[in-house]
Amino acid sequence: MRCPQCGERETRVVDSRDLDDAATIRRRRECAGCATRFTTYERIEAARLVIVKRDGTREEFEHVKLAAGLRKALTRRPVPDGAADQAADAIEAELRSAGATEVPSSRVGALAMEKLRAIDQIAYIRFASVYQSYEDLEDLKREVDSLYAEREPGAILK
Repeated sequence: MRCPQCGERETRVVDSRDLDDAATIRRRRECAGCATRFTTYERIEAARLVIVKRDGTREEFEHVKLAAGLRKALTRRPVPDGAADQAADAIEAELRSAGATEVPSSRVGALAMEKLRAIDQIAYIRFASVYQSYEDLEDLKREVDSLYAEREPGAILK
């Protein structure tokens, strides 16, 4: 760490404290050359996560873009307001915990469909109909039939 006053590289840490639930560390430093004290902040930088698209192009993962897609599928559905953001958080956490820096877009799509299926079946069908690019009504009907088959026996259908 260079001293902002004289540029000396030799500094020592005088005090260290955690901020923001240990996400940030505040350090008071003192320059060995001019004795100037200054503060630095350290944050953990998450590894970059790159999405490999079907056509082979690579794009940096965008949490906002994923949450917006989930939110669009959940539009006008009786789910809590933060459901899309929570699902996007869970998907990102799962992708990062895998440890890979490059993830195929199909994996992100599969995780999104899995989360939507658990949250709301209509939102799941909306998302799947776009993501899976169903060719005809038969493909869509098979997907809806599989949802019916998963329901508990004796469930009331509306």
